[in-house]
Amino acid sequence: MKRIVIFASGSGTNAENIIKFFNHTKTAKVTQVLCNNEHAKVFDRCKNLNVNCLHFNKEAFFTSDKILKLLKEQADFIILAGFLWKIPQKIVDAFPNNIINIHPALLPKYGGKGMYGMNVHKAVKENKEAETGITIHYVNANYDEGAVIFQAKTPLNDTDTPETIAQKIHILEQQYFPRIIESTILEINE
Repeated sequence: MKRIVIFASGSGTNAENIIKFFNHTKTAKVTQVLCNNEHAKVFDRCKNLNVNCLHFNKEAFFTSDKILKLLKEQADFIILAGFLWKIPQKIVDAFPNNIINIHPALLPKYGGKGMYGMNVHKAVKENKEAETGITIHYVNANYDEGAVIFQAKTPLNDTDTPETIAQKIHILEQQYFPRIIESTILEINE
């Protein structure tokens, strides 16, 4: 059974969904959640699911090898579920093609630094896009530039607001993210 460590920065709905999904499979298990925001709701979700959630700071992540060491001990795969910091090169190098992120748009559109959450949905609305969606991709040294694993689309209409776009994206994330993680793990291990 493979070990998953999730990185999260916010409410943790995707982390919770992934934990629950893998509680019912033999493919993998979430061993740890790591969070860079000590006030994030993901801590409460993890507590309710009996999964350890550890807070860390920039020094532990970017300067020291503290987080890298923990990952080498506890992770086969790293999942970014609403995590907003760029992954350091040393972690990318230690886990080649074993770090997976979800992005709330159809990359390569609306990717890059600062493009997350409502920033993305507002840009999609301002540009009057006919559709948007999610992109699940491998993580490399650059924001949102890793190879695409999967995309799912949803149509938009003139009455959509950034908030309704966010709701549509959330539905896609909940529906697909855990299943695509599992299929990717199975494919890599064939």
